[in-house]
Amino acid sequence: MSTKRISYTVKGEVQGVNFRSFTQKQARSIGVTGFVTNASDGSVQGEAQGSDDAIKQFVQHLNKGPPAASVSSVKHDDISTKSGESSFNVP
Repeated sequence: MSTKRISYTVKGEVQGVNFRSFTQKQARSIGVTGFVTNASDGSVQGEAQGSDDAIKQFVQHLNKGPPAASVSSVKHDDISTKSGESSFNVP
């Protein structure tokens, strides 16, 4: 099984609606590692790593978001994998 890592940016009404907590919970439930953080432009950004299938599921969760969120776009790009990462964090 191949491992993939993405960087992502989620835009819309995504800050102040528990988006980071939701993202961390979803990532941990499907075995994705990485992080999520609020950006100064009002978006949510981060990186995620896991199997191809897990990353596909993760991106679906990003597009949906928690109930109070209103996601207008999700942009993600493949980046180099990182070794030794064992959890998904909200710094």
